Amino acid sequence: MQNFVLITDSSSDLTKEQLSELDVISIPLEVVINNEPPVANDALDIKEFYSTLRKKGTVTTSAVSFERFLNLMESYLTEGKDVLYLGFSSGLSGTYNAAFVAAQELAEKYPERKVYTVDTLCASLGQGLFVYTAAKQRLEGKTIDQVYEWAKDNRLKLCHWFTVDDLFFLKRGGRVSAATAVMGTMLSIKPVLHVDFKGKLINVSKARGRKASVDALFESAKRTATEPEKQTMFISHGDCIADAEYLADRLKKELGVPEVVIGYVGPVIGAHSGPGTLALFFFGTER
Repeated sequence: MQNFVLITDSSSDLTKEQLSELDVISIPLEVVINNEPPVANDALDIKEFYSTLRKKGTVTTSAVSFERFLNLMESYLTEGKDVLYLGFSSGLSGTYNAAFVAAQELAEKYPERKVYTVDTLCASLGQGLFVYTAAKQRLEGKTIDQVYEWAKDNRLKLCHWFTVDDLFFLKRGGRVSAATAVMGTMLSIKPVLHVDFKGKLINVSKARGRKASVDALFESAKRTATEPEKQTMFISHGDCIADAEYLADRLKKELGVPEVVIGYVGPVIGAHSGPGTLALFFFGTER
């Protein structure tokens, strides 16, 4: 086992069981529901969370603070371990910047140790797939420098493709206008989005109807996935498991993908994308 700690944050949407299996530490972002006290993102019951969204409850999220990163990283450095943090896209949250500043300070305080951070430019199970792949390398015996260099070299190859069912969640986040939300809902127009080279969520195209938007995610993998028959793909969903299973089935049957891991879109992303969000993640030739 390599003597370094791999840290991510709860925006990766990896389950506690997955994190334990991969030997990864996750620091949670916080979520505020209906103005109640903040709750750790990974402590929420995900079914209840989506029920709250469907009932039009108010949900806000907050980044991990500098102090929390400082304390967590230092606890491992004092044990003589090096630290590598793979963080939530800086294009969507201030979490990575807080980690970067903490790491810089600790690197000066502990010059004999390595404290690395990588802005994955990923989100949800895209970040999860990236962390999963890095963690597998660590478990295979790669050094912290090898995993760090791989992460920097490959983060823009992790493709994210999303669709949402309720345009009004995107409207609240400023992703679409009120007029677009109203007209799109009337015409059953579903947006197809991706995370770009800057780690920002970008509207790419539109599909008429839910099935067409889900099929558009499949087409993105068919078009750009690198050797799909040799990689694990991840799907995250906003409480719409049937759509996730339909997409996974197509990936396996038509592209020969050997394994598709399905999980929930967690509260950090789900608060802004809403119930019915479906996202596909894979390594490809371009984002």
